[in-house]
Amino acid sequence: MSTRPLNDDEVITEMNKMVAFIKQEALEKAREIKVKADEEFAIEKAKLVKQEQQAIDAQYEKKRKGAETSQKIAQSTLTNKSRLKLLQQREEHLQDLFSTSRSSILELASNEGQYVQFLEGVILQGLLQLLEPEAILRAREKDADAVAKAAEGAARQYHELSGRHAKTEVEASLSNELAGGVVLIGANNRITIDNTLDERLRLLEDRMLPEIRHDLFGLNPNRKFYN
Repeated sequence: MSTRPLNDDEVITEMNKMVAFIKQEALEKAREIKVKADEEFAIEKAKLVKQEQQAIDAQYEKKRKGAETSQKIAQSTLTNKSRLKLLQQREEHLQDLFSTSRSSILELASNEGQYVQFLEGVILQGLLQLLEPEAILRAREKDADAVAKAAEGAARQYHELSGRHAKTEVEASLSNELAGGVVLIGANNRITIDNTLDERLRLLEDRMLPEIRHDLFGLNPNRKFYN
């Protein structure tokens, strides 16, 4: 079978087919590129949106935690202020109570009969603690006579209880600002026993303070041990 050369019309027809084929291929390739580009754009867009959303969420969470922290600090500050105010009021109430107690012991010192009896008791107590042949009784200047009188009775009782004799000497050297009572000195000034009304009240306040707090304010919820 012999082939003949293509005439001009046939050549143009074949070229048009080739051009149409190439154009079709180019269009399909362009569509593929566009589809791929759209997919990559959508993926990148979703990635960026997610990153921004995470950044916004993180910023919101940070602000939320900051607001919660500020609220807790403000609440804690308010609670502490309220607690301090309550403690201050309780302390003032206790001081009023102790002030009333001091007024009561001042009344004791103003009643001569009761006061001498009290002095005799605390002097006897001090002598039994000292167990010394001599003791100095320091007292307020205005109590010198009452202390001397009480010392005689205390010395007699001391002899009856211990079988010993004790010589006492009164020194009017305590401040008149004190509520009363005596300070006993023995063993060549080596032993001091403070039996003043002020000291005994202070010791009583310290010893009774937990019980007083309980009676006035109830149980302390923060306290774990009571013995």
